[in-house]
Amino acid sequence: FGVALAIKLRPQLDLIGPGSRTPDFRIVNARTGQPASLADYRGKVVLLNIWATWCDPCRLEMPSMEKLSEHLKGSDFRVVAVSVDRDGPDVVMKFVNDLGLHFDILQDRSGAIRQTLQTTGVPESFVIDRDGIIIKKVIGAEQWDAPVNEALIRTLLDGR
Repeated sequence: FGVALAIKLRPQLDLIGPGSRTPDFRIVNARTGQPASLADYRGKVVLLNIWATWCDPCRLEMPSMEKLSEHLKGSDFRVVAVSVDRDGPDVVMKFVNDLGLHFDILQDRSGAIRQTLQTTGVPESFVIDRDGIIIKKVIGAEQWDAPVNEALIRTLLDGR
């Protein structure tokens, strides 16, 4: 019985994490209102962050993502922050403008991306290589401009 149950549940047990291909998604760019998807970033190294305006740890980590983005400006690295706020883009963009964030801001008002990526809360982040493979997954806030994180991103950028 145990083996049969494990075989039956196996598809549900394949969690998304390091080594997994990142599933694509289609949502909206909060700055432009245009459709956006992860496929738009293929060939780039991506820090994909799932967050919300009401999340204090999200607010705390955003400046470090901005610094990392600035340090690596001009490279094939992108910070892509996906808000799961149900409120409209005005609320999201007020938060973004208050913090002076310049990286890509997407919004998924339905929250479907949380199911697609199997997140457990916010913030939750994924470092994704040029081929769409998850290299690192972080649950909770992170100091993204710390030397260890910048070194990881640079290694992925250099590994062309």
